[in-house]
Amino acid sequence: MATALAYEQFDGVPDEDCAERIHAARKKLGQRLVILGHHYQRDEVYRHADFTGDSLKLSRLAAASDADYIVFCGVHFMAEVADILSRPQQVSILPDLSAGCSMADMANYAAVERAWKELGTMLDPDACVTPITYINSSADLKAFCGNHGGLVCTSSNAARVLEWAYKQREKVLFFPDQHLGRNTADRMGIPLDEMVEWDFNQPRGGLTKEQVGKAKILLWKGFCSVHQMFKPAHIDAFRKQNPQGKVISHPECSFEVCQKSDHVGSTEFIIKTVAESSPGSHWLVGTELNLVNRLAQQQRAAGKTVEFMSPTVCMCSTMFRIDPQHLLWTLENLVVGRVVNRIKVPPAEAEAARLALTRMLDVSP
Repeated sequence: MATALAYEQFDGVPDEDCAERIHAARKKLGQRLVILGHHYQRDEVYRHADFTGDSLKLSRLAAASDADYIVFCGVHFMAEVADILSRPQQVSILPDLSAGCSMADMANYAAVERAWKELGTMLDPDACVTPITYINSSADLKAFCGNHGGLVCTSSNAARVLEWAYKQREKVLFFPDQHLGRNTADRMGIPLDEMVEWDFNQPRGGLTKEQVGKAKILLWKGFCSVHQMFKPAHIDAFRKQNPQGKVISHPECSFEVCQKSDHVGSTEFIIKTVAESSPGSHWLVGTELNLVNRLAQQQRAAGKTVEFMSPTVCMCSTMFRIDPQHLLWTLENLVVGRVVNRIKVPPAEAEAARLALTRMLDVSP
């Protein structure tokens, strides 16, 4: 096997030179390669993607392709999902292994297993609790859900997943994002006093047996660092300046922000809603900066104004670590027959995680 090309050779390459060399490497690799670009990815990388979208959509498209190499310009859990859903001969690659997700890191296997055992001191979790993990989580947590009768959800299908869960058992443990769980449960008519926050830093989640007994949904105390930047005051200021304007937010935003928004939905929902709106409309958007800037540029020709909700710049800093230099390094290594930064989920873990994902797809194809 050829010796891997060291990243140090690529670190200082100018972006435009990277673009030319990436294009050349792609031509050499041909249909053996598919590049995936998440909506939150920086433009210098996003421009090279064969497919763009959210993480689950991209993984399914890659698995259906003829490519041998799946290069995921996203974050670690996304490349794991691509590996889980892809065929055995396909190789999933993350250009920079430091591209993680702070929300996903707020729930690890040890903490969730401990919570499950602590719930066992207050009730029988295997009999009355369905574990649901947001797709923004590690493969071992997806496997945990698969092994305990649970499943995965996305921001698009969370309500359908919860509906399925409540037909199985009376309670749900929802991790790692409390806001998606709370906002979804509220839209389903579950009262706030039947939602409790499980603080993973406290014994038994900081909850009493009575609180757990009354709860319909136990919300892991996790959050997205980007979406927590948006505040109700940002919406109030926008409405004061633009009385006819519309506000649209991602369900990872706080309950208070979502309550003040005209529309709440996934990244795909946000893009579609703004794209289908009337010419001349004015939008305040509560989600990641790269997506909002791209949406603003795309809709400018239709006379639409698209504003980022926060006055503070807040992009997904971990995804930003995927840059043209890392993408070039990855591709030129593939050209010489060397795979760098392969993401491979252990077989038993992948099987259980695939079960949780399959349950989700069966509920919400």
